[in-house]
Amino acid sequence: MSQTFEAQQRVPDAMAGQRLDQAAAELFADFSRERLKAWIKAGDLTLDDRPARPKDKVYGGEWLRLCTEVEDDTRFEPEDIPLDVVHEDDQVLVINKPPGLVVHPAAGNPDGTLLNALLHHDPALASVPRAGIVHRLDKDTSGLMVVARTLTAQTALVEQLQARTVSREYDAICVGVMTAGGTVDAPIGRHPKDRKRQAVTASGKPAVTHYRVVERFRAHTHVRCRLETGRTHQIRVHLAHLRYPLVGDPVYGGRLKLPAGASETLKEILREFPRQALHARKLAFVHPGSGEQVSFRAALPDDLLMLLDYLRDDHRTMR
Repeated sequence: MSQTFEAQQRVPDAMAGQRLDQAAAELFADFSRERLKAWIKAGDLTLDDRPARPKDKVYGGEWLRLCTEVEDDTRFEPEDIPLDVVHEDDQVLVINKPPGLVVHPAAGNPDGTLLNALLHHDPALASVPRAGIVHRLDKDTSGLMVVARTLTAQTALVEQLQARTVSREYDAICVGVMTAGGTVDAPIGRHPKDRKRQAVTASGKPAVTHYRVVERFRAHTHVRCRLETGRTHQIRVHLAHLRYPLVGDPVYGGRLKLPAGASETLKEILREFPRQALHARKLAFVHPGSGEQVSFRAALPDDLLMLLDYLRDDHRTMR
């Protein structure tokens, strides 16, 4: 079974000089570069309504138009995995993802993912690329994600993400006492020595995180972060760059620091906290069906509430 997919994207001036297939891969991020190259060669993806070659250069201002047949994705099996559905209509699903759930199958996680759960919840999502997933959360980050239920909705949401008009706000608990909020404007790319990590690097892509202090403790801070961009591990990398890494972050957390005089219970909690203390608390976007702005919130999960309670007790006791 297949359905017609139609979308268009204007090439930003910043992409001037890129190959057509490279620009297309960024502008139509739901499809692989190889798939897009095949559509360019077949004439399904045109440049200003003219056939082109994958290696042709773009100069900015052109229109890429894609009109093709998309087959149902049958590579992945539906699995009966419980979902916390915050909102559901004929265009979108909003999910409150628990920590520990991988979003998309990959090497090391071939099944048991959010994608498998979505296909069980709504088998029709097999006809939408990536089962409608338009953005991701790390495995051990909890909180809100929007899923498109139609190709049209997916295109609209991807365009909003690219235009940076989707509002995403996170709660984080970091090591160290922040004096004030601020903005981190620092490009993020692959770590030059460890390809499994991200890092602030001059060759990276633009990345902007706004943050403010919610509550201070003796040796930790509860902060609220708002993403302007959506790079891999962005909040984790940016806060570590400021030397305020997230509690429990196994990749960017650095050496464990325990507050002097803390209770044995708090020390044990900090030693054993099983994930980065990060939660996507708020999500807002223009609904692809109604055209109206919609907003959703997800309360802090129990593990972060418990951590905050112990940090408050420690703060009161040691003052």
